[in-house]
Amino acid sequence: MKQKTLKGSFSLCGKGLHTGLSLTVTFNPAAENTGYKIQRIDMDGMPIIDAIAENVIDTQRGTVLGKGDIRVSTVEHGLAALYALGIDNCLIQVNGPEFPILDGSAIKYIEKINEVGIEELNAPKDWYVIRKKIEVKDEETGSCITILPDNEFSLTTMCSFESKFISSQFATLDKIENFVTEIAPARTFVFVRDIVPLLKANLIKGGDFDNAIVIYERQMSQEQLDELADNLGVDHRDANELGYIQNKPLVWDNECTRHKLLDIIGDMALIGKPIKGRIIATRPGHSINNKFARQMRKEIRKYEVQAPIYDPNETPVMDINRIRELLPHRYPMQLVDKVIELGATSIVGVKNITSNEPFFQGHFPQEPVMPGVLQIEAMAQCGGLLVLNTLEEPEKWSTYFMKIDNVKFRQKVVPGDTLLFKVDLLAPVRHGISSMKGYVFVGDHIVSEASFTAQIVKNK
Repeated sequence: MKQKTLKGSFSLCGKGLHTGLSLTVTFNPAAENTGYKIQRIDMDGMPIIDAIAENVIDTQRGTVLGKGDIRVSTVEHGLAALYALGIDNCLIQVNGPEFPILDGSAIKYIEKINEVGIEELNAPKDWYVIRKKIEVKDEETGSCITILPDNEFSLTTMCSFESKFISSQFATLDKIENFVTEIAPARTFVFVRDIVPLLKANLIKGGDFDNAIVIYERQMSQEQLDELADNLGVDHRDANELGYIQNKPLVWDNECTRHKLLDIIGDMALIGKPIKGRIIATRPGHSINNKFARQMRKEIRKYEVQAPIYDPNETPVMDINRIRELLPHRYPMQLVDKVIELGATSIVGVKNITSNEPFFQGHFPQEPVMPGVLQIEAMAQCGGLLVLNTLEEPEKWSTYFMKIDNVKFRQKVVPGDTLLFKVDLLAPVRHGISSMKGYVFVGDHIVSEASFTAQIVKNK
């Protein structure tokens, strides 16, 4: 899959939930590998902040990004829409300190994105595939987010509130494609008992019954409720009528928990890469969501390039017989046993290292180590298979090194190791010359890497 961006720009206008200001946010196309960036066009110099987990400075009532003098809040709904629709790169411009709250959900963003369309870029989509259980807990609140290996992205959230109206709920998103219909329309919510502290904290100046679900469950005096309604600029209501207060009825009985799921996706957008894995979130909130996103960014930095997934039970794309049809190499210089993945611009090969390899006789008799130059040669043979597989009569062609750059060796390769070679074309093949980047893995770890240029020459 390729990275994606918007085909055109769109704007949405409305008031800020916390500031009450009239705001306009504009989503613009961005080049490949840009990620999500937010620009405050109302500030001198129109500064830009990266929408990443490390730049989150507050999670009290929403996700707030900040760096230096820049501060932008209530970003999670817009980012959730981008992430769910597979958009990797976007420049977001806003003329104030927060995104407009709109109707309290992500559906307005979804509608506008579908209206302008999505464009595919040339760079490959950089998934991060979960290989092991990762868990983040908050012992004080009981919040917990766990992510497990899975072939796709999915999410289940379980919430528990001190409320007779939504005491315990769960919501599940099994396929990200269902976000538009099952999650995006879910609105933010607030308990009446929390409104007074929020107003005292100088927040929710723009809150009303059109942009939030309000839950009134602890009876107040009519005078107190009327005073609160006046502060919010909404109509007076009968203090004896407990329940949900909003102008639009609930879309689902568990709409509040679906909105919590929406928030998780918006906060996960700050990881910087799309994820393949299953998330289970218990009592989530923006604080634990951000802790999880930061932990995921640490994991991604630890494994800057992920090893391919190797299942020895699967039938190879190329077996040894097909490899010998494409490559002229024979014993002792044939260094690829099979190919397990083959795309238009990438290939993954396998080499099982045994104690019987001929080079171990002299390198070294007392401590057998595979020579680094042979690891580079094996990468190049994979690259040759990638290119030669596209030619008619490949047996009449050979590949030769022209240049090798940026070689790094990180750990020894010894008998018993299974090497995985991942080689990518850096540019289309022109005039018989190809540039490639290769990695050698043992398990999840890179053992060597190199960039190289090779020439495809017809045999005499």
